[in-house]
Amino acid sequence: MIRYTFIIIMLLFQFSCSFRGIHRHKDITYMEEGFLKNLPKKELNIFTPKKADGSNDVMVFIHGGSWNSGDKDIYNFLGSRFARKGIVTVIINYPLAPDYRIHDMAQAAAKAVQWTKENISEYGGSAEHIYVSGHSAGGHLAALLTVRNSYFDTLGVTNPIKGAVLIDAAGLDMYWFLNEMNYEPGTSYLKAFTDSPTVWKDTSPIYYLDEKDPPIFVMVGGRTLPGIEKTTVRFMEAYKKIEPNPNYHLQARKKHVPMIAQFVYTPNKAYRWILDFMDQHRE
Repeated sequence: MIRYTFIIIMLLFQFSCSFRGIHRHKDITYMEEGFLKNLPKKELNIFTPKKADGSNDVMVFIHGGSWNSGDKDIYNFLGSRFARKGIVTVIINYPLAPDYRIHDMAQAAAKAVQWTKENISEYGGSAEHIYVSGHSAGGHLAALLTVRNSYFDTLGVTNPIKGAVLIDAAGLDMYWFLNEMNYEPGTSYLKAFTDSPTVWKDTSPIYYLDEKDPPIFVMVGGRTLPGIEKTTVRFMEAYKKIEPNPNYHLQARKKHVPMIAQFVYTPNKAYRWILDFMDQHRE
């Protein structure tokens, strides 16, 4: 999976991003150093419509970056644009490889969602309408939190996720993918996922799908990375056994990076797809 931080930053220089009509709250600590003994301090940014009244839908966005790179501040454009469309948007940082492993990342993301549930009313968002989203590696983590309650069980809370929006998500069947790739121990994605096939399967959302899951909206690029294409196909085949008419959009001409970079363009139709999905499942 390629790194795309530089490309997105360059796009932001080309498209100005107005913050009029919204409030920004940056670098809020959601997890203190040493949480659950080993997790580091991590922060989040919140973008709210000025007229948010406590009933606004909430989206927690998890950035991509191959589980080893990326930063919440790159996605300020996304937070501001969703806020101007009425969505209280929370963009998080989380621990990264090689210092931390995939269970650490998912646990931190769950902590961010818990923090959002407990505090978002102060920022005009509804604690009963929390969605998670992510691109690439972030899409994997969003999916994992949606279908696996164990990370919330560790925190002693009920999974509060209302639905998930997956944007060209990686790792939906990491067990199959890593077996196919046969990486040398300790290399590539194994720095995050370890050398253990048990961990690969434990952190592959496809194996935890069931009829009790919150609804999932999947967007994928027709020219995305081969691993994402193949694992998304496998995921959708499994998901259709539970939801015969899933919320799914194939953007035939888009590659992996443009799947998230398209959100720089405020009138992009993908915003409408996501807002419609959230409206559909509001009650």
